[in-house]
Amino acid sequence: MNSLKKSKNAVRVKRHWRLRKQISGTAERPRLNVFRSLTNIYAQIIDDQKGVTLVAASSLDKEIKDQKNGGNAEGAKLVGALVAKRAIEKGITTVVFDRGGYIYHGRVAALATAAREAGLKF
Repeated sequence: MNSLKKSKNAVRVKRHWRLRKQISGTAERPRLNVFRSLTNIYAQIIDDQKGVTLVAASSLDKEIKDQKNGGNAEGAKLVGALVAKRAIEKGITTVVFDRGGYIYHGRVAALATAAREAGLKF
């Protein structure tokens, strides 16, 4: 009976694909994608028409890794600010936010808030 129960990640992936049917990144408005693991958080800005990652940042980057904040909200704020800074350097100011099937709460919300405060519009 226990084998019929889906894992939390399988449910998240299904939710993510449901969202991805409606959200797509373009050259004018690329997609800001978020992935979180237990120990780290990752953010990418993606142009879905070309299938190219334009900018990426994670809690494993050299600027952030030294601060030992990989898996918490403070680390997510640092990643959000870093991905926004890198995007603005490349001329990207407006994005579509893809929360990756996660609930907009905690680390995901902290990353989005920090990215907005650093200058990204979504």
